[in-house]
Amino acid sequence: MIPVWLLDVDGVLNAYRAGWWHSRPTLVQAWSEADAYSYRIRYEPRLVDAVRAVHEQGLAEVTWCTTWCSDADAIEDALGLPALPRAFTAPVRGAEACAAKIDAARRVVAAGRPLVWTDDVEVGHHADECAAWTGAGKALTIAPDESRGLRPGDVRRIRAYLGSEPVPPLRSVD
Repeated sequence: MIPVWLLDVDGVLNAYRAGWWHSRPTLVQAWSEADAYSYRIRYEPRLVDAVRAVHEQGLAEVTWCTTWCSDADAIEDALGLPALPRAFTAPVRGAEACAAKIDAARRVVAAGRPLVWTDDVEVGHHADECAAWTGAGKALTIAPDESRGLRPGDVRRIRAYLGSEPVPPLRSVD
């Protein structure tokens, strides 16, 4: 079964210090219908390219799992990503978002599909459950530093888990 990558936006793709290898992040605006507000998105183009490659190569079903789900088309347009599935479609915030995200992860694991879950907040909030999944080989969970988002080492770990690269060493300087 094809793995599912549950992908958060803020703190994962959108991060204040999102640039890799000492480069500055790329800035774009994304309009949120749910909030009636235009947000500044800071992202690393090489990270977006890596997400796109995983999707286009069929290595995983990259699925939005973010408070942006109801406005994911705006993120896709701003970052140049194709339309991706959504873990949920209603606008959610706070505790409701927390519940929607963990429920999405539980559905993937219950379906027996390998899970990649990248979320700067929820992976930590559900650390015990995530540890059980990772210990059983059912999931790879990554909680990046919210100010930096996913880093090159994280992308290598994801690709290794998905079987497209050799497993990198546990310690990384990235």
